[in-house]
Amino acid sequence: MEWINDLQEKTVGLDTAPLIYFIEENPAYIETVQFFFEAMDRGDFLVVTSTVTLLEVLVHPLRSNNRELATEYRDILLNSKLMTLEVSSAIAEQAAQLRAAHNIRTPDAIQISAALNAGATHSFSIRKCLQGRNSRIEHLIRM
Repeated sequence: MEWINDLQEKTVGLDTAPLIYFIEENPAYIETVQFFFEAMDRGDFLVVTSTVTLLEVLVHPLRSNNRELATEYRDILLNSKLMTLEVSSAIAEQAAQLRAAHNIRTPDAIQISAALNAGATHSFSIRKCLQGRNSRIEHLIRM
């Protein structure tokens, strides 16, 4: 996967979906997300997300009382090479500016703002809904 080489020594913002697909081994995406997380574990690049990801990934396991899956999500988000940023007032304010300027959803604005605050130049996401809105944001979107 050639695109992974473009991420060498970069900071990459992580959206929620790739993490879900990795942990739950979604057959449509497992090869791509496994490659990404293996490269992260090797230290090829820094990966950052926000606590919004923790909120989003825990809903299903908590609803279904799947403590093992909830623990697996917590471990990768809070005890791995993945940097999980709390939503500070600076991140929230920048997210509000992104929402106002680009009419994007609150979770997406928070994720992008957290990534930008950490110096991310790329983002790993399964969705393309944000492309073309702004050149700075566009530069973050990888997939």
